[in-house]
Amino acid sequence: QVQLIESGGGLVQAGDSLRLSCVASGRSTPVMGWFRQAPGKEREFVALITRSGGIKDSPVSAEERFTISRDNAKNTLFLQINSLKPEDTAVYYCAAGSWPSFRPNDYADWGQGTQVTVSS
Repeated sequence: QVQLIESGGGLVQAGDSLRLSCVASGRSTPVMGWFRQAPGKEREFVALITRSGGIKDSPVSAEERFTISRDNAKNTLFLQINSLKPEDTAVYYCAAGSWPSFRPNDYADWGQGTQVTVSS
């Protein structure tokens, strides 16, 4: 099992930037991903990164406002979000899995989430 603790969310204005962090402890994390869930919507894949640095983006992160990275030495996953928009408002979750997947069900371990609220 992997314990994941996210931080870095908050209330910001449109156009601001945030850097979300997720610290992992426990077993090895070959793949780590970010998902988000807005009120009344399904959990949505944002991006993932493998231990070797391979990245898979989603249509969300392909906008290039999102950058996923990880520091293996510190067991920490990051998500940099620039030029935030009100539609980015959601709870952002990090997840750990064994293979690259955009499906939430393929991830065994989840953090508690960090709220990002963007005001217009």
